[in-house]
Amino acid sequence: MSKCEDRLRALGLTLPVPTAPVANYVPFVRTGNHVHISGQLSNDANGGIKGTVGVDVTVEQGVEAARLCAINLLAQMKAAAGGDLDNVVRVIKLNAFVQAGPEFYNIPQVINGCSDLMVAALGDAGKHARSAVGMYKIPLGFAVEIDAFIEVMDRR
Repeated sequence: MSKCEDRLRALGLTLPVPTAPVANYVPFVRTGNHVHISGQLSNDANGGIKGTVGVDVTVEQGVEAARLCAINLLAQMKAAAGGDLDNVVRVIKLNAFVQAGPEFYNIPQVINGCSDLMVAALGDAGKHARSAVGMYKIPLGFAVEIDAFIEVMDRR
């Protein structure tokens, strides 16, 4: 069992099977030791968190939505890293999008739900640069979408 999987288990989390794309794209692209992971929505087996943060979704629900994105990102990272999260060298950058109401400005606070889980799961390798942007709409009505750029260990 990997150290990262042990951390996730201690947090009471189990990673889902990575979801298949809903359109003409792939879940991740690896070039050398770098991996771009397609945007992951605030979705889970229960339907996830949909809506507009600051209108019909609270800040706390928004944080949980970002956490769901993190769980989905970690599942994709595991697949991209040969089935072992310990092969993730670094989360380089997260690009985060919040479906935000017209008077909602706490976008960074919402995205902390993802950032905090990355560090909790991956340790120092989870520390990253990021962008946090408020959007008018997110695909399929979800509250949050986050993509990632990571470095993984060499395949050799």
